[in-house]
Amino acid sequence: MDGITLKIQDLLDETEYGLELHLIAGSDGLEHCISSSRIQKPGLALTGYTQHLHPSRIQVLGNTEISYMSQFDDERIRQNSESLCSFPISCFIVTKGLNPPAPFLEIADRFGIPVMVSPHQSSTFISLITKFLEERLLPTTHLHGVLVDVLGVGILLTGKSGIGKSECALDLVIRGHRLVADDMVFIRKKMPASLVGQSEQQIQHLMEIRGLGIINIKDLYGVSSIREKKIIDLLLELVEWDPAQEYDRLGLDEKTVTIMGVDLPHIIIPVRPGRNLGSIIEVAARNFLLKGMGYHSAKDFQERLLNRMEIRQLGDEVE
Repeated sequence: MDGITLKIQDLLDETEYGLELHLIAGSDGLEHCISSSRIQKPGLALTGYTQHLHPSRIQVLGNTEISYMSQFDDERIRQNSESLCSFPISCFIVTKGLNPPAPFLEIADRFGIPVMVSPHQSSTFISLITKFLEERLLPTTHLHGVLVDVLGVGILLTGKSGIGKSECALDLVIRGHRLVADDMVFIRKKMPASLVGQSEQQIQHLMEIRGLGIINIKDLYGVSSIREKKIIDLLLELVEWDPAQEYDRLGLDEKTVTIMGVDLPHIIIPVRPGRNLGSIIEVAARNFLLKGMGYHSAKDFQERLLNRMEIRQLGDEVE
């Protein structure tokens, strides 16, 4: 599992989530690290009551906090600011484009605590920053495989190199399904218990087909053939056919595999010449959707078989 380091500079560089932050003080603290996705509004801390202050969280100053500070003289503002900035706070963010009192900025700059301003309302900004932090601070990992979106089901294809994962994915794209990632799948854990997969940016939309080389799926099949990210619902492992190996023929044994603490249904598909893997994977997706609606074909077959056996036994007793 990869370690994640999120610095204050990452907040300033962010463009996808629309935080719209700019720095107004504390440039020496841009290397400060953020370790929590939760934020705090330090209203009571500004009065000197710092017992429940969480320095590891981003401190958001809205209209209430700025108005409270502005009612005091410069000396009182400096005293309160020094008390607050004596904690190892990662940064302050001021919302609504407000201008904090100059003494507060001086103290924050002296302690090396970045102060940034956003034009958003406090409620809007808190929603945006929380989503950003949750995305960036959650556990991540990389897996060798192919991720495809088949009928809305995220299927992660795994197996040893050369088994045919990319060829299967290409067949599925031709059938109208969508490619998410080929060769290396970047996986991020999303709370409470789901995994989101996507491609590394350098190889996004690209696929390697032995004999053809690198092809661009988006250019060949259009934007409807690709997807940026997808929740992984099912892990399907391709293995070489072994005549001596017993494979599941009923589907009653439901296996799972655990990735970053999340259990995924695990299906093993033996590969041999003549098997249409694209069709098999498509059926696996349809069967997954059917199970989600409460119908399990294998269990239904087992129940019918058991009922039939009971009827025959009853008939023997009557005779």
